[in-house]
Amino acid sequence: MVLDGWAKGRLPTIISHLFGPMKNDQLLAQITEFCRQSDMAESTFGRRAVNDGKLVQRLREGKRITIDTLDRIQAYIAASTGTLPPPRLDVVPEKRDPKSNFRFFENRQKYLLFVHTCSEKRVVAERVGLELASIHPRPPALRLFDAGVGDGTVLSKVLRTMHGRFPHIPFYVAGKELSLEDVRLTLEKVPDRLFEHPASVFVFTNMNYAEAPWLTPASPSVAASMIWHEVVLQGDSSGDFETQIAALKPFLEQNWRANVSQRTGMPVYERPIALVLYREDHRFLLDGIIPRAGRVEANFDLIIASQPYRARSSVNFRAKRIIAPLARALKPGGRLIGIHSHGQDPGLEIIQAVWPGENPFSVSRHELLRAVKYELGSSGRDLNFNAYADNRSIFRYEMEALPNEVTGAIGTSTAFAAWNAAVYVAQIEEDRLTEVAHSSRALDAAREVLRKHNGLWFYDESYVISRRRD
Repeated sequence: MVLDGWAKGRLPTIISHLFGPMKNDQLLAQITEFCRQSDMAESTFGRRAVNDGKLVQRLREGKRITIDTLDRIQAYIAASTGTLPPPRLDVVPEKRDPKSNFRFFENRQKYLLFVHTCSEKRVVAERVGLELASIHPRPPALRLFDAGVGDGTVLSKVLRTMHGRFPHIPFYVAGKELSLEDVRLTLEKVPDRLFEHPASVFVFTNMNYAEAPWLTPASPSVAASMIWHEVVLQGDSSGDFETQIAALKPFLEQNWRANVSQRTGMPVYERPIALVLYREDHRFLLDGIIPRAGRVEANFDLIIASQPYRARSSVNFRAKRIIAPLARALKPGGRLIGIHSHGQDPGLEIIQAVWPGENPFSVSRHELLRAVKYELGSSGRDLNFNAYADNRSIFRYEMEALPNEVTGAIGTSTAFAAWNAAVYVAQIEEDRLTEVAHSSRALDAAREVLRKHNGLWFYDESYVISRRRD
């Protein structure tokens, strides 16, 4: 049915909304008007537009939809009205104040205190280790990619588990990290790994998620400025390797640099870098694994995506910019395990005691996987998207403290550690923290929650994307 009057009156409004945030009530109003004019049931509209008879019901419940779902809705309305479909919606760049870049810069102290007082790194490594039973590496190597190495704690623990399970298989280990300090901390852990598992190639890069698995910048002009640095380590002891890796400090300080984007306020690399390390006495064995500039494949057996995005980032940003590119880097039989904060825990109770109603963990794994599936489209037909039941997906980690430290008279240091962990996980901005810095509300809230639960813990949730085997 062609509805010229409806199209002339409503379609420009639809198109204008595509270039800014579209709320559910706006889209619902357009769908309702279309259904009224065309004498169509809302369930029929959902089935015909996106093959989902409950689409309108979900929108009324406040559920979000992906870019692709919105595109299909608009295309169906446009086709039914005899007009051209509106232009595709682009992901609005994530923006934040350059003064509050959370991953590093001002918040380094919060990060280090959190890492050393909470068990998340160990528990995440154990969860990742469970996936090793489901991968089936093929010659010439088991290929692992860590999409956010951090200080290397999770990676080093996973590599120990990998060595125990695959002691005689060569490893290709790639990691993405923008922070110079984190790269330095990670490199400190490499000598022991090379000693225990000498048939290993390590590759570290500062490139973004869509570039890092392939070690190839998207822009040809940026690629021309890329630094490819290969370190062939001499000797056969961890001490030998440590000395040579420590000598990289001047190179890293000069080249591993990040700026803050004036467009998005987020950190970006100055120049793309690939740092390749392996043992000289295993060069012959590793020849088919060592990456060469311009000749790099992804095809990973296992990809670790632990906390790769901010808690408040949109589902479309997570899907389009981070998880979908990583899923494309899986080989047949490969598995991507994603992990992010779940909320609904005592840590969030501390936050909500100070800021009632605060909940930065609004995007669930189910919503994210739906968005990734739509983003990949036909290229994701050989992928399985596994959200799992809560009892398998959700796991708990704790603030490590002695029993007598979280009962009775709770000391300032324990209360402060709990407060720091809560605000770090919830990613509370510096200006908001400054507002409560001179009052006792923060530490009082931390003490109250510690007494209530006899401790402090947090929940993470996990999901897996796997590519079907040949």
